[in-house]
Amino acid sequence: MNNDLMVKELRRDEGVRYYPYPDTKGFETVGVGHNMDTSPLPADWTFPLTDAQVDTLLASDISAVVCDLNVKLPWWVHMDEVRQRVLVNMCFNLGIGTLLTFHNTLTEMCTGDYTGAAAGMATSRWAGEVGQRATRLVSAMSDGVMPNE
Repeated sequence: MNNDLMVKELRRDEGVRYYPYPDTKGFETVGVGHNMDTSPLPADWTFPLTDAQVDTLLASDISAVVCDLNVKLPWWVHMDEVRQRVLVNMCFNLGIGTLLTFHNTLTEMCTGDYTGAAAGMATSRWAGEVGQRATRLVSAMSDGVMPNE
C-alpha cells in the first residue's frame, strides 16, 4: 500500500485539527481523526499539537488499522493497492468492529466482486453519513482508481 497516498487521503477525508474537538459521535478527537477517548495522548503533550505530533498520531493510527485488518480480514492484503486504501480508509473511519458488520460487502471484496462491494458500500448508512468521502471510496472500489489522485 502506498503510505504517502494513504496519509494524503486520510488528511483530506478526516481533516487536520491541532486542538481537541468532539467528533460526530461525541468522542474527543484531535489530529487526523485520532480518538483521544480510546487512545489518550502522552501526558506531556499540549495544545496546539505540532505537525510532527499529528504525523506521529496518524502513523500510529494507520498501523493500528492495518494490524486490525491483518488479524480480522487477512485476505485484504491480496487486493490491489487502491482497494487496500479504500478498506483502510473505511476501517479508520468506522473502526474494525463496525466495519465487520458489512458482511456482504466484505464477502464481495474477498471474492473479487468489487462492483458488488461498491454497491453495498453505496447503499449503507455509512455512505449517507460521510457523503463525498463515500462517493470517492465507492468509485475506487468499483473501478480500482482513486478519484483525484
